[in-house]
Amino acid sequence: MSRILQNFLERFVRHGDLEVETASGACFRLGDGKAPAAAIRFADSAAEWRLLLDPELAVGELFTDGRLIVTRGAIFDVLTIATRNIALAEQPRWLAAIQKWRGRLKRWGQRNSLTSARRNVEHHYDIDPRIYDLFLDSDRLYSCAYFETPDQSLEESQLAKKRHIASKLLIEPGHRVLDIGSGWGGLALYLARVCDANVTGVTLSREQIAIARRRAEDEGLASKAAFALTDYRDVDQIFDRIVSVGMFEHVGLGYYDAYFECIAKLLSEDGVALVHTIGNTGEPIPTSPWIVKYIFPGGYIPSLSEILPSIERAGLIVSDVEVLQLHYAETLLHWRERFMARRAEAAAISGEKFCRSWEFYLSLCEAAFRAGLTVVFQIQLVKKVGAIPLTRDYIGDRERVLRAKEALELESG
Repeated sequence: MSRILQNFLERFVRHGDLEVETASGACFRLGDGKAPAAAIRFADSAAEWRLLLDPELAVGELFTDGRLIVTRGAIFDVLTIATRNIALAEQPRWLAAIQKWRGRLKRWGQRNSLTSARRNVEHHYDIDPRIYDLFLDSDRLYSCAYFETPDQSLEESQLAKKRHIASKLLIEPGHRVLDIGSGWGGLALYLARVCDANVTGVTLSREQIAIARRRAEDEGLASKAAFALTDYRDVDQIFDRIVSVGMFEHVGLGYYDAYFECIAKLLSEDGVALVHTIGNTGEPIPTSPWIVKYIFPGGYIPSLSEILPSIERAGLIVSDVEVLQLHYAETLLHWRERFMARRAEAAAISGEKFCRSWEFYLSLCEAAFRAGLTVVFQIQLVKKVGAIPLTRDYIGDRERVLRAKEALELESG
């Protein structure tokens, strides 16, 4: 068995330094001996067979179950080696067949009816809210931050993200804004407080909406920032601006037409919308089966080629696309370090298996961004030409104005 496992893994690991110890005690080394370096051990021979049959799903399951043990480095180092080598390997026939099968079934796995969408949201977002307090910034923003400089703190970068998005939306006082997937309310409250907009946030998470409403009351913004426990497909108003941050990944491939048709229906004729989503850098591929099964059921990471046709069919115009390459990798690094620093607290709340699962989740996502497999797309949409200025200079100009408003608010508050 040890020889079979070694031959299999040698197909995949060409770069890096990975030491493997089998359940029988045999050891072998893979890669070119250069960083990153890590070592793993299999707890039982059945775990080795499990990895051979379906590594994309098995690695996360085995690590979470304590059957794949990292003996040097961390699981992040192991996954960094894996993601850097993934494009170089020629898959065995059975793995290529599994990948093809998953590709054919991806629409079936993303059936996001109103009922399933609510159930999928509850799975991830309605866990014990104390978990998110352990690693998110003070504003509870659970999406890619915007690092204006490499040494920015997570709090500064998340504030910069809100400022950057608000500037692209060209929000004016009194504008009616729809925030699709408003989370714990951080962006909506910023738009109401700093931009003087009237914001409606929608989410399917009961935990999130309770916190968002309480924050609006505590900050005296309840009259300007309202939050509804409803699906975006049930909204029936016209808005000057529409924003969606970190929610499109949950829409489901078969619902892209409906999603952008909703935006077109709800957006005023001279309105501006912005969709902020994780995306693949290459051609469409199935999203990690482990992530879909254990972390984000119903989730899907699209390629740009899968998004644009639905935008076109909805009659919307793409007025700007920005690609944030390593911003999410840096965000995930902050989250992972914060989570691991308070791991004992997380274990006391949700158990050891949960901690291993979330360490794997944060590590896998960061490794994918650092390998360039995934990025973040910010897609700006309008309904008519002339809705935004001629050049992109307005973004920086508006960011400076908003930064000044933030400073005044800090002084007065």
